[in-house]
Amino acid sequence: MVDYRIDDLARAAGTTVRNVRVYQDRDLLPPPRKEGRTAIYTDAHLTRLKLIISMLERGYAFAQIKEMLGAWESGRSLGEVLGLEEAVADRTWAKEQPRTVTLGELRRRFGTQITPSAIKRIIDLGILERRGRGFVTTSPLLYDAASEMVDLGIPLSDTLTIAEELLRKVDSLGEDLADLVREHVVTRVSSAEEATPFYGEVIDRLRPLVFNALQAAAIRSAERLIPAVVGERMAEVMSQREVAGSNRETAGH
Repeated sequence: MVDYRIDDLARAAGTTVRNVRVYQDRDLLPPPRKEGRTAIYTDAHLTRLKLIISMLERGYAFAQIKEMLGAWESGRSLGEVLGLEEAVADRTWAKEQPRTVTLGELRRRFGTQITPSAIKRIIDLGILERRGRGFVTTSPLLYDAASEMVDLGIPLSDTLTIAEELLRKVDSLGEDLADLVREHVVTRVSSAEEATPFYGEVIDRLRPLVFNALQAAAIRSAERLIPAVVGERMAEVMSQREVAGSNRETAGH
């Protein structure tokens, strides 16, 4: 689980520190743990915060949100409630753990291409988050893939454009899947007693399902397209060699 200071939490949720404090004061957000004088939040807090923001955007008032959260929590222990929220926020299933990245590392990996505007694009993509004077990559696989593409000779700007398009298309597919889950899965239980174990099981089953399906599709596409691209270039090079050899033979005669 990732730890957040209050400013990091607000940034990750797309809100302000002031709003986070307001939600805490209204008992919508559980209190953080304390490390000295520093308040430390977890992914469970981030999940709850995003839920609060979503409900506010749908027009619910603070009192209504508090009542619904209270109804959800009633009849079960705090551990059960936080357990489901932590299951929602858990990243271990994807085998990715956030990693610290320094500005020096960014410069070593991307050279002069890592300009302030490029850093902003990477942050906007969600691949990097600012943490104090440095950064954290919440998706080391995407970060390393971008670095590898640049190392192969693809400009960072083009790499980020591809990443933006990739994430946009994956998010679109994710929305389609979410619609199916809303229609056919989450409505199968109606009682509060059934909800926590059922939704926990749904999360546990859907995550690897989506991951494996996307991975299989990506492998299939790569195996079809990449050899074709390399093969086309090899054919061009061989053709140029044959032409050059033929020209030398003609010149010799």
